[in-house]
Amino acid sequence: MGNHRADRRDTRPVNSGARVRRGGRRRAEKAPRHELTGLSMMPTVAGALALAVAAGGAVTAGAGQAWAHEASASTTHGLMTPTATELDTLGIDHSLDDRQRAISRDSERDAQRDAADEELKRADESQARQRNAALSSLAKSAERQASKIARNRWVLPTSGYHLTARFGMSGGLWSSNHTGLDFAAPSGTPIVAVADGTITKTGYDGSYGNKTVETLKDGTEIWYCHQSAFSVQPGDRIRGGHRIGSIGATGNVTGPHLHLEVRPGGGDPVDPYNALVHQGLKP
Repeated sequence: MGNHRADRRDTRPVNSGARVRRGGRRRAEKAPRHELTGLSMMPTVAGALALAVAAGGAVTAGAGQAWAHEASASTTHGLMTPTATELDTLGIDHSLDDRQRAISRDSERDAQRDAADEELKRADESQARQRNAALSSLAKSAERQASKIARNRWVLPTSGYHLTARFGMSGGLWSSNHTGLDFAAPSGTPIVAVADGTITKTGYDGSYGNKTVETLKDGTEIWYCHQSAFSVQPGDRIRGGHRIGSIGATGNVTGPHLHLEVRPGGGDPVDPYNALVHQGLKP
């Protein structure tokens, strides 16, 4: 029996071309292989590093493409504005951009409001200038009219008088009813024109004595009678208040006085008292 084990060991086949490794060292165990592919199931260190690098490159390439896409979108209008993704990546609050846009809109509204206010101010100033010009023109027109009224304003024909005979009175002193208004005053008291006009007659006229006739612009005649002297002559243009003569006692009188008659259009006489009151005077 002792030789049976030896015989079995001697019966193993020996490859003719293979080198037999002898000694006490153990051979390195081979890595297991996959049943279907026959490839080793233990990747080498170099293979693992290659896979890691490849994976990292893919991730980097993907991120680069995404960043390029967003950068392209952000430069569509020529502005290099960071995208929300970039801001998030950098840890920046992209709400700042929204606040900047809001501030820009507020500034634009303020500018528009200021422009509108300036336009209203210019319009108000223009209207004020026009209003002042109109008022100035109206004031000048009023001054001219006032001056004209002042020139044409009637005045009382004498001073220091008292009324002795009214229009329409009758009696033995007159051949008919009294046709004028009598202003009794000392002889030589000045007589003045009651309004602007032209002297059309001067001279003696019977019971009227020395008489001056003034014709006003509207054709009304004013008769100044019983004068002691004349201060004007026909053709003279005079203004109201201009001296035309002096009170006297010529003609049919009982004492020195001015007999004043008012004859519209050179026709029949009217009450001089009412005519003077109508012109704002109180005889």
